[in-house]
Parts: sequence; C-alpha cells; structure tokens
Amino acid sequence: MKPVTHSKSRRTQAISGALSLAVLAISTWVSFHLGQSFAFTGFLYLVLVVTTALYGGFWQASLISIAAAASLNYFFVPPIFSFGNSAEDWVALAAFEFTALVISRLSLRAQIQAKQAIAGRRDMERLYEASRRILLLDSSGETGAAITSLIREIFGLRAVQLYDPLAGKTYQNGTGLGAGDRQVRDAYLQDEDTYDHTIRTWFCALRLGARPVGGLALHDSGMTRLAATALASLCGIALERVRALQKESRAEAARQTEQLRTAVLDALAHQFKTPLTIARTASSGLLALGGMSELQTELITEIDQQAHKLDHLASRLLRAAMLDSEDFQPRREALLFSHLITGALNTLAPSDRERVRVSAPSRELPIFADRELILASLVQLIDNAMKYSEPESPIEITFEVEESQVVLKIRSKGVVVKRQESERIFERFYRAPETHHLPAGTGLGLSIVKKIAEAHQGHVWADGETDYGTSFSLSLPVTHAS
Repeated sequence: MKPVTHSKSRRTQAISGALSLAVLAISTWVSFHLGQSFAFTGFLYLVLVVTTALYGGFWQASLISIAAAASLNYFFVPPIFSFGNSAEDWVALAAFEFTALVISRLSLRAQIQAKQAIAGRRDMERLYEASRRILLLDSSGETGAAITSLIREIFGLRAVQLYDPLAGKTYQNGTGLGAGDRQVRDAYLQDEDTYDHTIRTWFCALRLGARPVGGLALHDSGMTRLAATALASLCGIALERVRALQKESRAEAARQTEQLRTAVLDALAHQFKTPLTIARTASSGLLALGGMSELQTELITEIDQQAHKLDHLASRLLRAAMLDSEDFQPRREALLFSHLITGALNTLAPSDRERVRVSAPSRELPIFADRELILASLVQLIDNAMKYSEPESPIEITFEVEESQVVLKIRSKGVVVKRQESERIFERFYRAPETHHLPAGTGLGLSIVKKIAEAHQGHVWADGETDYGTSFSLSLPVTHAS
C-alpha cells in the first residue's frame, strides 16, 4: 500500500506544479498584452508564489519564484525579450524566494497543528468510548483480556498487552508482539512511559494516583503521549475497580458464611445443653449414691468428666454466638486485673496452679470491662498456655500500665508461633501447623478472646520467641471508651 500512496502523492505534486506554471504563463501573457507595469506584474507573481507555497510547498514555490523572476526579466525589464543582469531581477527573485520560504513554513506548521488537533480530537473521542465501555465491563470474567480486546478494537491497533502484577499474568490481544512481554513488565517495574519509534509502540505504566499498578503496551500506535498515558490511567482505574468489586463480593460472601456458621453453632450449642445437663446430673447422682465397684465408679467418673468438657464447649459456642450479635453490649464495671487473675487461677487444678508465676505492678489502675467476659478470656489464655507448653514448665503472667492501657502478658515455654501465623491463630477454627501434633483444640478459644478484646476497644496479639516459646498479650483501656 505504501508505494501506491507515494506514487499518488508524486502525481498530485506534478499536476499541481504544472497548473502553477500554466497560471504563471497566462498571467504573463495577459499582463504583457495589456501593457501592465513591472510593479503590477510583480505583485501578481507574488500572489501566485504565496498560493503555490500554501498548497504546493516550498519546492514548488521555489520553482514558480525562479520562473516568475525570469519572466519579469524577459518581458518587463528593458530591453525586453532579453535576459539582463539587473538589480530589479535579483530583488524580485529574493522577494519571491523569501515569500515562498516563509509562507511554506507557516503553511506546513498550520497543517501539522491541524493534523495534531484532528488526531487529538479523535483520540479524545476514542478515550471517551473506551472509558464508557471499560467501566461497563463484567467484573466476573477475565477483565484483563476484555480490556486488551476492547482497546485494540477502538483504537485500531495491531496488538495490545496488559500486565497485571497481582495476578502475575500478561494479557495479550493481536499479533507480532515480539519482546513486548518483557518491556511491558519493565514499564510497570520502572514506573515510566516510553515510546519505541522503531516499532511504533507505547510502553506505559498503569497508575492509580502516583502508585504503579500494572503495565500497558500499545503496538503500532501513533497516538500522543497525553492520550497514551490517559488510556493507561483509565486501565489502572478499571483494574482497581474490578479488584475492589471482587474484594467486596468475597467479603460479603464471607460475612454471610460467618452469619450462617454462627447461627448453626448457636443452635447446636442450645441443643447440646439440655442432654448434657441431664447426663451430668445422672452421672453425679450415681457417684453420690455409691455402692458400685471400682470399675463402675471409674467409668461413671470418666462419663462425668467428658460431659463436663462437652458442657464447657457448648458454653463457648454460645459465648461466640453472643459476641457476634450486632446488639451485644458488655456490662462494664471497674475491675482490677489482679482480682481477675486470681479468679482465673482458681479454675485450675492445684498441680497446674503451681506452675503459674504472677508478677503485679506496685500501682494498679482499674479497667472498665465485663467481669465474666474478661475472666473467660483470661481462663482461655492460661488454658492455651498450659496446653501448648512443655510439661512442668513455668507459666509467667505479668501486667503493667502503659499510657492509657493495662497490658497483660502470659508467657510460656514450648510452641513458637511463627510471625506469619501470629494473626491467623485468632481466626475461628484455625490451628497453627506447629500445634497439630499436640492436644486437639476446637479452634474457638483464641477467636473468642479476640472478640472480647475488640468489644472492649482492646487488642490481643501473639509474639513468638525463638528457641523459647510464645507470649500472648491482652491490652485493655483504663478508662471507659464509648
């Protein structure tokens, strides 16, 4: 196609030049036979040079300038019908050439600006169409593939590539991509926009504000930098919008799942309570009656202990359901941590109680909290330390006032919780891999402690100590926080 277009352009220029020479010849003939002066004819030639420079360019205008100067010399400067070397000829030629140069340059600049304006308007129209269609894309499918296809269609490009670093994938649409896959990733990593003139390709970073969120390659593109960067920003916004919608959808699904799970746990806990109460009453009654053999007593005692454990589990489930209720409000009162720790230790067996070492500050400030809930959280943290520590190793309990918080720490020797697991162990039903070989748990205890802390505007966290164990900390405000 290019050779044919070039040939048509040359043919057009030749025709235009021939027409200009014909007009020059007619003007010369008319002026000579009407007896016009040198000045009038020179002005007529000047108009012709200006017109040729506007529509034919500098070289055609130069040709007409030389022909016009020669015609003036031959027909209008005495002696006529001869070429003399007069000053008027050189002045006329210089005037014609200067006019041809200035007008052709101004015309060329105007044409370039007009083309740029047309291209800019076309790019803006395409950007508007792209923005409208991109923002209407379905977020449930492969958004990157849909964006590349849409951009290639609207802008008429040979190929489009989009790099999504979160998905770790490059979406492509088109042919002849070459090494563009690497370059589009480099645009994201280096956070810069570049244009490769050899392959007429833009490599742009997708940005959300000042932060790069991906890369875009526009192959065989003649669009301006402004249009290319605007399109890249639009793609960045579209990707982030899709991610936000997907995150919101996942969060809503998780919330509904959690609500269903809580409702099921609540129902199960209530259903368990009645038969467990009956079973415990019966086993306790049999033990109280006596008159049984040693084996019978041992078996009934085991039944009573296991029923007690099941009753404790049902109570935990009910407490978890209560904490998930939207209208739940803790019954706050002024409490001292030392009294709460004493109450929690009284729930332990004497042998376990001997392992605990408590260190209290000389000056203690009260917390405003729900007695039963905080006591339950302390019992859970101490039970957790007992369960996952080395047998007979000490359990250290310390608490101190830090600014407007009372921070309690329970430290034990044994399992070391890894940093990447320190948040997940507070999720419901999650157990750290390090504890799978240890006594089984329900995965509810620490999640309940976290809910209790959050209900009191407090915080709970875990810190693993290399080659020693793990410490759990609970911070609560010393003043009432509404």
